[in-house]
Amino acid sequence: MPASPHHNPFADWLRTHAVALDHLGPEAPLDDLEPLRAIIGDARVVAIGESSHFINEFASMRERILRFLAERCGFTVLAFEYGFSEGFPLDAWAQGEGTDDDLSARLVGTVPVGVDEPLRWIRRHNRTAATPVRFAGVDIPAAGGSLLPALAPVADYLRRIDPETLPVVQEAMRIAESFAGGSAAVAAPAWARLATAEQNALSATLTRLLIRFRSVEPLYVSRGDQHSYDIAVRRLEGACHADYTFRAMADLFAGKGLTADTSARDVYMAESVLWHLERLEPGTRVVLAAHNAHIQKTPVSFNGQLTGLPMGQHLHRALGDEYFALGLTSTTGHTADMPRDENTPFGFTIDATALEPAEPGSIEAAFADAELGLSIADLHQARPQEAHGNADLAPGPDRIRIQSAYLHTPILEAFDAILHTPTSTVADNLENM
Repeated sequence: MPASPHHNPFADWLRTHAVALDHLGPEAPLDDLEPLRAIIGDARVVAIGESSHFINEFASMRERILRFLAERCGFTVLAFEYGFSEGFPLDAWAQGEGTDDDLSARLVGTVPVGVDEPLRWIRRHNRTAATPVRFAGVDIPAAGGSLLPALAPVADYLRRIDPETLPVVQEAMRIAESFAGGSAAVAAPAWARLATAEQNALSATLTRLLIRFRSVEPLYVSRGDQHSYDIAVRRLEGACHADYTFRAMADLFAGKGLTADTSARDVYMAESVLWHLERLEPGTRVVLAAHNAHIQKTPVSFNGQLTGLPMGQHLHRALGDEYFALGLTSTTGHTADMPRDENTPFGFTIDATALEPAEPGSIEAAFADAELGLSIADLHQARPQEAHGNADLAPGPDRIRIQSAYLHTPILEAFDAILHTPTSTVADNLENM
């Protein structure tokens, strides 16, 4: 991409501070990623983002960084923007359960967000690794597409522990089944078409279940064990957060949403990361893969309206400098826009949209004006507190791509580093979308 005719001071900073990378392929040598070791420091959770799902280059770089962090920096968990409840059987597969060919069947009916190749690498890695890499889901069930992946295991738990309460969860499942879909883009409109009495009955039933679980914890643990109880409660919390999200999204689209009311999904993801951390060995380090808009440490606003507090903001608040956010973006090529279409399996189609020249003020414009290729920039060095009174330090960018649009946020506060790929291409294995 040609440089902008307007002088971009932050591009000058990037020219002298960004580190060039040599390889994009996930199986390529890892030596060029060594500068990342110092950039992340002692972070316990390193989040790797992407400005759009379904992009080949982002998937390749995330898998490559996972390899580097696991093989050279001692990271032993991959947490993913994938259902908390659904993550447990995938972790079992990654640890060697079943056959190598089983994974596709386990992922049937899920949005292809790029979890398959990292899982295949983990399974291969674990065959010879002294310390295996685990997989952890952190999201609400089916990313808001259905409550059933969380409620069905809760029902199984109650059959063993409290059959008397089983009809309550079965009633919630009956309502949930009536609007279940492959993603929130299907389920949310279907939920909105439910009778108000059904919507309210679902919320009331889920709340009743959650309060009962918490109220009788000693009884349930005495009939089973603490770990199974903890998982069941977390699954139930996921269903509650998903149910809240349906209401929040319906109100947002109706123009009457409360400020930041779509935060329920992101706080659940953040709390799921912390849930896993609390149960892992002390010192365990986690790679976290999710969209840039989930991992950023600043609030999410569109058209000046505060719409959500992202997972990264919650994790930064809880972990401080032990949380590290690495955003991924590109300057040319195509991105994957997702126009809604309820007649498709996941409620949207994928449009390969050509990227326009980067907007002035964006991090992409700075990389373009610096004429950099595949590279990574440690933004810590650009922050005012790190400048040691350097009056020549350029002001930071104030926006970053989100698909073909832009999310306005102070980039130096939102991310700890940015990895730039000079071009991006939309995955070609999306024919079933």
